[in-house]
Amino acid sequence: MSASESTQALAFVLLVVFLAYVLVIMIPFLRRRPDEEGDPDRFSWHVFVPCRDEEAVIGRTIDRLCDQFPSVQVWVIDDDSDDGTAQVVRARMDVSERVHLVSRRRPEARTGKGDALNAAYRALTAWLPEGTDRSDVVVVVVDADGKLALNALRQAAGPTAFGDPETGAAQAAVWMSNRDSERPAPGGAGRFRQWWGRYLVRMQDIEFRTTIAAMQCLRGRTLSVGLGGNGQFTRLSALDRIAASSGSPWHGSLLEDYELGVHVMLAGYHNVYMHDTHVEQEGLPSTRRLLTQRTRWCQGGMQCARYLPEIFASPSITNAGALEASYFLLMPFLQLIGVFLWPTVFITMIAQGTITSGSFLAWLDASWWILPLIVLTGIVPFAIWPFFYRSRAATRTSWLTAVAWGAGYWLYMYQSYACVLRAFGRLITGKNGWAKTRRNAEADRQLLAKEA
Repeated sequence: MSASESTQALAFVLLVVFLAYVLVIMIPFLRRRPDEEGDPDRFSWHVFVPCRDEEAVIGRTIDRLCDQFPSVQVWVIDDDSDDGTAQVVRARMDVSERVHLVSRRRPEARTGKGDALNAAYRALTAWLPEGTDRSDVVVVVVDADGKLALNALRQAAGPTAFGDPETGAAQAAVWMSNRDSERPAPGGAGRFRQWWGRYLVRMQDIEFRTTIAAMQCLRGRTLSVGLGGNGQFTRLSALDRIAASSGSPWHGSLLEDYELGVHVMLAGYHNVYMHDTHVEQEGLPSTRRLLTQRTRWCQGGMQCARYLPEIFASPSITNAGALEASYFLLMPFLQLIGVFLWPTVFITMIAQGTITSGSFLAWLDASWWILPLIVLTGIVPFAIWPFFYRSRAATRTSWLTAVAWGAGYWLYMYQSYACVLRAFGRLITGKNGWAKTRRNAEADRQLLAKEA
């Protein structure tokens, strides 16, 4: 077999695997049924809110958590902020005994979100009375701008979540809080910039509420649900078991949330996905900030690939779960191959066809079927998701808008190729620093200051 034939064969295999995965995640997503709710009073709830320079949003988040969830304790981790984050938290502490501040200072601070969460874990352990049944204590991780749905604790207490003693962790669905925002960009920005920001936010909302949700629905079947950094629920006894074996619950990966989920499964628990509740967070209207965020996620996934031998060796992880985790953790490397593979196959196919047919136009005339094949295998698997989104989350939207979203979502997904190249470059050069994604309000202030 020639090099050209080998390349085409590899491309065919990867394409078939990808299309099969799309079909496999779609079925449980479309067929799922609502989960039962439970009694949240059975559990003790502690919300960890990691913060670095979150003065713009943290006050509203604390107020919302205290008002909407009267039984929760709120633990804010100030990771050596340069702004007034700590002062905002202390002002809330003067009003409510349910608000706690965990202060970190450099050089120990600013070493990653996992380290900040470990500090809160130690503070909670010291605060809890002796004799507390730690299996009835649930830690909830929420972003500084996060908005938990009102039914979040009821869903988490349900029989398919922490009502099952074998459940170690649960992940809520994620929505973009600014998905319908018409807020103009700061500084009198032009119409295109405003339109582009709204486009990016809408695509992120579609991504989380369809594609990522479908992946999580499949993982719910394979018992390999991945945890996210926002809306993450974990049983304290599961964190204890991880800490007993490796020193601390959270570790050093740039994808510390998914990494924690792997350790929960390796500790003998299983993770569940809660599609019937959600947490809201700000979508990023900036290309630069979006690529920074996704590059960090991609690099973190590459780092977590080192757990694959343990995943396959673990008796507590199902074979289906190990296969699903393998595909997810190897996906960045497959995309890296695809960056070079797909253009090579396309150019080779055109060159060979042109030589065989005598001219490019003759080959194009004889190969008309290639265009619909490209649409069917390269566009439809992405463009179909906004139609599910329209039917479930944006029912007042016209079908014509859904068609436009479909084209936009297909193009939006190409950002993953730029991110995987950047992530791989950082990985091989040893750049493992944790870069915080700026909040929209913070970015607006900086932009206005530059333009003033």
